[in-house]
Amino acid sequence: MGRVKIKFPTEKPLFQAVIPVRISDINYGNHLGNDSLLSIIHESRMQTLAQWGFDELNAGGTSLIMADVAIAYKGEAFYGDKLIVNIYVQELTERSFDLLYHISTQRGDEVKDIAHAKTGMLCFNYRERKIDMLTEALKRCLSGG
Repeated sequence: MGRVKIKFPTEKPLFQAVIPVRISDINYGNHLGNDSLLSIIHESRMQTLAQWGFDELNAGGTSLIMADVAIAYKGEAFYGDKLIVNIYVQELTERSFDLLYHISTQRGDEVKDIAHAKTGMLCFNYRERKIDMLTEALKRCLSGG
């Protein structure tokens, strides 16, 4: 079985979020649960949009819906870890884009990789229930401008 491999760009991330692992994020294995990691990815995406005054229902004149997600787990995270989520954008098209998430934590002098993830985001019109066009305002923000 092929493993999920996510290649990150070499340029500076679009945004960096720092999100603490809460006790409710811990599963029976005494580490960060996979469902909680997806919620942390969502939170980091919301923080990215918020820096521009956007959210998922109004992202510069369009809404967003997640079309797909891929996660490659690299290590364990534990209660009290502060997750550093570096977010990059790729595959910007007229209707969609990918967000890449490099998730790590600092433990002492060592940075530990926790996960690599990708979400495929579509512009979406919730009133008409159909795919929408990427607006110039959102494109400008995602392009770092």
